[in-house]
Amino acid sequence: MNTIEFYNDWKWQIANRISTLDQLEEYIALTREEQAAFEGEIPLSFAVTPHYASLLKNDALRKTVIPTDRENKVGTGELADPLGEEDHRATPHLIHTYPDKVLFLATTFCSTYCRYCTRSRMVGKPLEFDVSTFDETFQYIEEHTEIRDVLISGGDPLTMTDSVLDELLSRVRNIPHVRMVRIGSKVPVVLPQRITGELCSILRKHRVWLSLHFIHAAELSPETQTACRILSDHGIGMVSQTVLLKGVNDDTQSLIDLFYGLLEINVKPYYLLQCDPVQGSEHFRTSVEKGIELIQSLHGHICGLAVPQYVIDAPGGGGKVPILGKEQIRREGDDVVFLNYLGKEYRYPDPL
Repeated sequence: MNTIEFYNDWKWQIANRISTLDQLEEYIALTREEQAAFEGEIPLSFAVTPHYASLLKNDALRKTVIPTDRENKVGTGELADPLGEEDHRATPHLIHTYPDKVLFLATTFCSTYCRYCTRSRMVGKPLEFDVSTFDETFQYIEEHTEIRDVLISGGDPLTMTDSVLDELLSRVRNIPHVRMVRIGSKVPVVLPQRITGELCSILRKHRVWLSLHFIHAAELSPETQTACRILSDHGIGMVSQTVLLKGVNDDTQSLIDLFYGLLEINVKPYYLLQCDPVQGSEHFRTSVEKGIELIQSLHGHICGLAVPQYVIDAPGGGGKVPILGKEQIRREGDDVVFLNYLGKEYRYPDPL
């Protein structure tokens, strides 16, 4: 293969990920704060694909994937497992929080690691996941007939090979009471070369919806737009979950540009997520009041299809709670207090 063919091969992109300070400095000049992160122990694995590294001249994207020494500072109310997933772990690979939905953690690997990752406690860790170890998980889903919706995540399941993914999806789809199968992924953004006709055929065969992760319009590279259009042409439904991040996308125009850009490639903006209080994320988190102001600035001013739900994933496992206005929350000290779908009270750390 020539140079372009190598670059456009998704396995080459993974094999040539940037994962050291020296490699990163070939792309951009680092700040002292960024260099300091590599001099100590980085809590979350660092890696970025050559494709995504080519976009890092954009300051917003740079903040989300390049470590800084602020990751080592644990802020108020931050936890290694902010959503309480470990308290709802039904099998080694399965989280069962909602009555009819389960989270299937199929891999710990991502081609690029986001610095605010909710699962920084486990992603990038050297754990071996193989379809042959999933038997207990499939058995659990089969035995719990209330389960209708299976979200396959990790890590990023679209980094798995076609054959492994096909087998995994086949086994899930063979369970009669499962009606919805979703995959959570950032691959079309960070590894668009992975979106091949063969992969799309597998996703279409198993009637999979994709929950994609976009945070800024600068991610809508020509390669990413092509990848999403290929997925759409194969009839694969796509929604986007955007994490609200301070200094990255916490202004109305940035959100408008992203959400209209997503609609243009047939991706429905689905959630605008308040950043989870994972350890070392304080510099990424806006106030909840800011989130409410931003979502209200969109309503009535842009196409309704372009407006996602603003939600807080209730710390401790309360599930996603749509926040519509300030009357829905109250403040107690450094916490914002609200009710989830069961009417149970939850707190989100939101220091003044």
